[in-house]
Amino acid sequence: MTIIEKYISNTPEDRHAKLQQLYTIIKQLIPEATEKMSYGMPTFYLNGNLVHFANAKNHIGFYPAPSAIEAFKLELAEFKTSKGAIQFPLDQELPVDLIKKIVLFRLEENAKK
Repeated sequence: MTIIEKYISNTPEDRHAKLQQLYTIIKQLIPEATEKMSYGMPTFYLNGNLVHFANAKNHIGFYPAPSAIEAFKLELAEFKTSKGAIQFPLDQELPVDLIKKIVLFRLEENAKK
């Protein structure tokens, strides 16, 4: 069991499916990334932190850095966002295609470092 899988297993059971889905999407897109915990959150790292995600009280948090929030602000309009965070509501499906685009954006961004 990876450190991220352990994190997911310690969240409320009704969150497991969404957190596992998010984890799988990211892992499949960037299998070469290191998985770790950073700021208490599951983190994918390659040439720096790529993305974090976390279980929150009322949503699933996705943290792709402020640059990604800005780059995808139109597509993120239906979600609550802040400088570096996106909130995915628990009662909606994850926006898989958007998540993939954001992860690949961050991968490209970190590759330029």
